[in-house]
Amino acid sequence: MTTMTPSGQINQILHHKGGQVWSVSPEAKVFDAISLMAEKNIGALLVTAANGKLIGILSERDYTRKVVLKGRSSKDTAVKEILSDHVVSVSPDHSVEDCMRLMTQNRIRHLPVLKGDTLMGVVSIGDLVNWIISEQQSAIHQLETYITGYPTPNA
Repeated sequence: MTTMTPSGQINQILHHKGGQVWSVSPEAKVFDAISLMAEKNIGALLVTAANGKLIGILSERDYTRKVVLKGRSSKDTAVKEILSDHVVSVSPDHSVEDCMRLMTQNRIRHLPVLKGDTLMGVVSIGDLVNWIISEQQSAIHQLETYITGYPTPNA
């Protein structure tokens, strides 16, 4: 019997979406970081040291709460002044369900994926939701095929 519990591991999502990671240095100006986020249509950037080590994350939420609402200038403020340095991350072996739970508990929308100290990618809440929808559609298709004995015409 098929369950509706989200299945799959994060490495499957990364394999499907690719491991593209957009990052910024802590010394970069917030304006430049926000411009990159707008250009790439993403909601967060990883903040990495020169050696590639993850040191934080900068989200749209950080920008609105720590720059806009405080009356600061994004052109004069460095990313390191407003980044979230408590980063919740996962490994490629984490389950989709575990990641959904972590995101909900921590009220976050992005999870860096690390294998040891190596950055493998980032998954967003949107990535997880899309994965779950795809898995559910696949389960429905399998059940329809099982019940009817043949695939549905639009599957």
